[in-house]
Amino acid sequence: MIPPRIVPLLDQFDFARERLTARMAGPVMDSGDGSDTEVGPMTDEEYFWEPVADCWSVRARAAGPGPRATLLAGAGPWGRDAAAYPHPWPPPVTTIAWRLSHLGEMIALRADHVAGSRSLTRDVHPVPGGAVEAVAAFDAAAAAWRTALLTVDDGALDTVGYSSYPHGSDPEDAFVDVVWWVNQELLHHGAEIALLRDLYRARPR
Repeated sequence: MIPPRIVPLLDQFDFARERLTARMAGPVMDSGDGSDTEVGPMTDEEYFWEPVADCWSVRARAAGPGPRATLLAGAGPWGRDAAAYPHPWPPPVTTIAWRLSHLGEMIALRADHVAGSRSLTRDVHPVPGGAVEAVAAFDAAAAAWRTALLTVDDGALDTVGYSSYPHGSDPEDAFVDVVWWVNQELLHHGAEIALLRDLYRARPR
């Protein structure tokens, strides 16, 4: 049985995930008033679009990191611009590719550190090199996270360190706070991706 405390968080996650996936993949998305709005699937050009100079993005590993980045995070032939702490200031503007890669990785690794091997790190997580692959990877990560949440009981929600995700404060947080935080990450990065899609559509030709 799903702990009652987690039901509204799970409902919020499901709704935000569905809206973001539809916003990226089409053919329609929820306009916010219950009606459908047509939206085309995201293209690779849009996925990599840099709205300003010196963005952080996803890049072919052979090309090396972009401006102010010192490494390409992730595994495989593609990597995501990154730098050791302290990060550059002011923070670089990031592309849809960067934001979606970050979001998918974070959710996938947290799923593993709740109900998987509890061993995965971003160094072994593959970085998608195109829009279709990235949307599919995000959706798979979201499905894994949802499955992980269905394994927890009420006691787990209050357990500090129930999630051992190594790239955040999870080992010091009660698990219910981690669940809340994942929703916030999905909501704010989802909104950023949606806005970038709007800006790309309205860009000067």
